Amino acid sequence: MPENYDLHCHSTVSDGALSPTELVRRAHEQGVTSLALTDHDTVAGLSEAQAAADATGIQLIPGIELSTSWQNKCFHIVGLGIDPAYPPLRDATRNLQIMRTERAEKIAAKLEKKRIPGALEAVKKAAGDGMITRSHFADFLLSQFHVSTQQEAFDRYLGSGKAAFVSTAWTELELAVNWITQSGGVAVLAHPLRYNLTASWMKRLLAAFKEVGGQGIEVVTGRYNSDEIKLVACYATHFDLAGSVGSDFHSPANQWVELGRLAPLPPNIKPVWELLSQMRNAA
Repeated sequence: MPENYDLHCHSTVSDGALSPTELVRRAHEQGVTSLALTDHDTVAGLSEAQAAADATGIQLIPGIELSTSWQNKCFHIVGLGIDPAYPPLRDATRNLQIMRTERAEKIAAKLEKKRIPGALEAVKKAAGDGMITRSHFADFLLSQFHVSTQQEAFDRYLGSGKAAFVSTAWTELELAVNWITQSGGVAVLAHPLRYNLTASWMKRLLAAFKEVGGQGIEVVTGRYNSDEIKLVACYATHFDLAGSVGSDFHSPANQWVELGRLAPLPPNIKPVWELLSQMRNAA
């Protein structure tokens, strides 16, 4: 059976629709052989996911997706092969949960001013013990018929500069990369084209990312077309970054993004899983 990697997905521990167990089982059904669970700013789902992976025969790569700040912009860094028990990373996730709760309270207050009550109670219930994300608010707005799609929720309320947007000072890029690498993991820039950067800004970001210890970039995502993959592959080659592949799966309701349904990594790009293997062998 050929290897099928999916190194970016989310469970109910952050803003996914499936529990860690359900997520691993679905990945197995879709033919995934190696899966990284990368919930936002938390590792709380990894132990459950590992138990499910042991039962199904999938290789689970422990991961996280950290929200970071650089040049007053927010970027997401995926950590692959991390040690979730590494004390600085463990402590950081606790602090990030506090930050996300405080942000949620501010978002709810702004929605209240727009005569949209009940948001905070709803998102807390939906998130449970997990991280509260803007996607929880988008689901709430959709359920209350204030918008017709999740994207409209961001376009009208939750996106940058919109009525309920709350600017947050996330972890500095260098610190987040250090947490990942010092815990034994590989730091990967997630979905690089989503940030809508110019080519010059992208090169500045990747130079800074590489300088602080970043080693990988998502070349293939569940949404990239062939031209976008070629573009990111060029960045990977120019900055000598390993290439990662990840669906960024959140929910079965999104028919366009499925676990393991990914284009192949371009053959000239060093796969991030080879880097992970080298690090494990050297440990």
